[in-house]
Amino acid sequence: MIARLSWAVDAACAKTPPDTLFVHGAAQRSARELCFTCPVRMACLVEALGSRIEFGIWGAMTERERRALLKQHPDVTDWAAWLTENGRELDTPPMRTARLRAARAVVAG
Repeated sequence: MIARLSWAVDAACAKTPPDTLFVHGAAQRSARELCFTCPVRMACLVEALGSRIEFGIWGAMTERERRALLKQHPDVTDWAAWLTENGRELDTPPMRTARLRAARAVVAG
């Protein structure tokens, strides 16, 4: 388990209070902007999808988005491979908006 989560020390949110990432509604949009600056975003998403984590922002996806993805692809057993091959499917309008906000914040900051 510890080796499996070794990516977490490099996460952009590693020093962020958990309450920041486990929010509801519109607050999720701003919470996930941090994910787009994260070097381990895909590892985080793989963990959330593979472990069926129900709450919080993981890999820039909300719990609702993850549930929808899991429902659309119930046969996937290797999320790392699937994301490598099909990750472009995750480029939804809400994801693009969050990615743009994150890019603007980096430039402004």
